Amino acid sequence: MELSKFDLSGRVAVVTGAASGIGRATAVGLAGLGAAVGCVDLGGSDLEGVAAEIKRSGGKGLAVAVDVTDRTGLDGAVQRIEGDLGPVSAAVNAAGIANAERGEVMPSTQWQKVIDVDLTGVFFSCQAEASSMFRAGGGSIVNIASMSARIANRGLYQAHYNAAKAGVVQLGRSLAWEWADRGIRVNSVSPGYTKTPMTQRPEQANAMEGYAKETPLARNAVPDDIVGPVAFLLSEAASFVTGIDLLVDGGFTIW
Repeated sequence: MELSKFDLSGRVAVVTGAASGIGRATAVGLAGLGAAVGCVDLGGSDLEGVAAEIKRSGGKGLAVAVDVTDRTGLDGAVQRIEGDLGPVSAAVNAAGIANAERGEVMPSTQWQKVIDVDLTGVFFSCQAEASSMFRAGGGSIVNIASMSARIANRGLYQAHYNAAKAGVVQLGRSLAWEWADRGIRVNSVSPGYTKTPMTQRPEQANAMEGYAKETPLARNAVPDDIVGPVAFLLSEAASFVTGIDLLVDGGFTIW
């Protein structure tokens, strides 16, 4: 295989949730592999900071503030990225939130907010990104799911989050077949426990050391651990890969 198949030079990528955590590491990592990156996140986040970091490293980065639950806003964001950087041919949807409450007392508003951001927001993002990819003749989308799509996390009361991430995996499979004949591959990556601002919330932060001990590779992931698998799925090296969910969990789910 030619190593050039892993190169993302000349590609234009959209990364949602780009201001922090896995999204930020991915945006910076894709730029380092040659992609021009449209960085999407909420206004008031460190969105300009990640775009500036990309530019300091000699890459092309554009910050676009939008809420992923805003379908019309996402269309505008992708159109701006397309206008400034070129046709979109790669996308990573990493925007997400998490919190916890026991299932029997979880308010409907708490359930709905997580579903809206973590599942519907991914769907809306895929729709907006695919509209540019259709015009460009194809592309690749990677949605960030979670190993929580496959397991119930001991000690974490997050039925809404787990359900949303399972939905993200099945969404990827569904769109993969729908869009295959138009040149778009859709996959998901499911990280294990990863050291990000999200996992530092009170109900999880104190348990992270225990999770590391329960992981065969004996540590938690850091955001950079997720970048390589994502970049592979976006690249031509994965040209015959679509509709899969790639676990990146240090072996946590093997037992």
